[in-house]
Amino acid sequence: MSHFELYKSRFDKALCLFLGVYCGLVEQSHLFCIAPMMDWTDRHDRYFLRLITKRARLYTEMLTTQAILFGDRKRLLEFDPSEHPLALQIGGADPLQMAECARIAESWGYDEVNINIGCPSDRVQAGRFGACLMKEQDLVAKCIEMMKKAVSIPVTVKCRIGIDEQNPNEVLPEFIALMAKAGCEIFIIHARKAILSGLSPVENRNIPPLDYPLVYGVKINNPNLKIILNGGLKSIDEAQEQLLKVDGVMLGRAAYQTPWVLSKVDTEIFSDPTTPVSHLTVIEGMIEYIKRRMAEGVPLKSITRHMMGLFHGEPGARSWRRILSEEARLPGADAELVRKAFTCVDSNTFQDEQRVA
Repeated sequence: MSHFELYKSRFDKALCLFLGVYCGLVEQSHLFCIAPMMDWTDRHDRYFLRLITKRARLYTEMLTTQAILFGDRKRLLEFDPSEHPLALQIGGADPLQMAECARIAESWGYDEVNINIGCPSDRVQAGRFGACLMKEQDLVAKCIEMMKKAVSIPVTVKCRIGIDEQNPNEVLPEFIALMAKAGCEIFIIHARKAILSGLSPVENRNIPPLDYPLVYGVKINNPNLKIILNGGLKSIDEAQEQLLKVDGVMLGRAAYQTPWVLSKVDTEIFSDPTTPVSHLTVIEGMIEYIKRRMAEGVPLKSITRHMMGLFHGEPGARSWRRILSEEARLPGADAELVRKAFTCVDSNTFQDEQRVA
């Protein structure tokens, strides 16, 4: 294929997606999602990401049923209204507890409750939830049935294509069919197996090969279900490519480690004509947020740790990271530290934004 043909092909695909979204032919609720990530997607990170994209669907870190039922709900569940649309991900396997947690999620104003059937960690397995539940399909179906009866918000599933010795070509279609019968209509599929014995959680995000065609097949065979593809996606171009074959995409580590990739989501994925976001508006927004949170007793470092990747790959990024990581811990450090760090980013790269400042 020549360069011209390649660019034309990409243009044609992008045009199809644009027209589908713009004309309302593509349902948008899960068109672009940001994955739930332990220790990463807390409320401070979600607020930061929402300043970059107004349209992406955000997910909390996974919370266990025990934490929700018996923990500090204000600390665990409170969020800023700007975070909508926002889903709460739950880890658990007791149908009664899952239903009660779904009710709690709805009462706190979440837009969706998502069941974790994908995490492969030893701790999660010990709690009998996460990816190991791919072997207990009837139990998962019972959880879905009871949760659906308890709430009016969507009850969704995030799963792998299989675990350990399972054959994904057999297990995944069976799993989807049973969960759909129980009432689940939205599936987020991480297109890798999870190897529960022998691979760490980090290795399980990289070593098992991706199988996108299997997920495409699920969509083809279940046109009435909403299928969201997760795993290995790193850019908006890759997301647009996949959106021609599935109903939505979910970015994980790329959204956290290189968050500025999200600056194109609203305009290029959702065809939103609003003015593109700038680094300066994000920084000013975070400065005001930090002031509010620090007044409530939140440590500065708990917020700035999520902002390290904002200038990933740009001149001055190392200084930006160093100032935020080292000086946020110092006595007396406050929100203005973020502005100080921004001045160390190459002025030529962001001269238009800094001139406004």
